[in-house]
Amino acid sequence: MATRVKEFSELADEFHQYVRDIVYCSLITVDRKGRPRARVLLPIWEVADGRPVGWIAAYKTPVKTAHIRNNPHVTCSYWSPRQNAAYVDSVAEWVEDGTVKREVWELYRKGSPPGVGYDPIHYWKGGPADPEYGLLRMDPFRVQVLRGRDMRSRIWQPEDAG
Repeated sequence: MATRVKEFSELADEFHQYVRDIVYCSLITVDRKGRPRARVLLPIWEVADGRPVGWIAAYKTPVKTAHIRNNPHVTCSYWSPRQNAAYVDSVAEWVEDGTVKREVWELYRKGSPPGVGYDPIHYWKGGPADPEYGLLRMDPFRVQVLRGRDMRSRIWQPEDAG
């Protein structure tokens, strides 16, 4: 049975610990026929106004673009062999704002949470202005953490999640 928490801060430490430990997630999108599609990516996370915000630096492929355009709901699934897991259900959108892209580029370089990230210059030689550098923003409407040793599950949903 899952315990519901009112504030993201009540499970944030555990969430960030799992993200640091696992690093990569399976990002699940939905195609135009309602079928799920998974790919492995490395999101970074920050907290704004008490809520998590996820960022994924990725190539803006036609498949990802079509999936997000047709259905912006995505899930990030983190799992470790210790059975620790985190699931983040979000609404996603591509970001084109150059200032935001530069800020998130730096978050990747610094690591957010600390220990998670990389230098994006290895993928996008033109830096934050590289036309191939795509940025996906994820605004979670549900975050669940599951601790493997005792199967303790906690769920956060903002009050306006509906």
